[in-house]
Amino acid sequence: QVQLVESGGGLVQAGGSLRLSCASSGSMFSISAMGWYRQAPGKQREFVAVISSGGSTNYVDPVKGRFTISRDNAKNTVYLQMNSLKPEDTAVYYCNAAREGTGWYWGDYWGQGTQVTVSS
Repeated sequence: QVQLVESGGGLVQAGGSLRLSCASSGSMFSISAMGWYRQAPGKQREFVAVISSGGSTNYVDPVKGRFTISRDNAKNTVYLQMNSLKPEDTAVYYCNAAREGTGWYWGDYWGQGTQVTVSS
């Protein structure tokens, strides 16, 4: 089992920055990739960014050039640095972990989410 706890959300003005953190614990040796997803009110949850155990990354187009995903393996923590935030980035952001052999995306493990609100 893997436990994920997000932090770092909050209220920020458009153009501002936030850094989200996802602290993980449990059977991390079985995890191939960690990612961030978000869900805005009235919308489906969507993929934002992913980082593999080897450090490869991928992003959804609307955040490319603004968001950066990284990981500190010693701390079992994944980060999402969000710059140039826009009101449309407002959502609950969820951390996700995918097990080895199941691909990188939409893994089995989820955090509880952290709210990000961007005011115009």
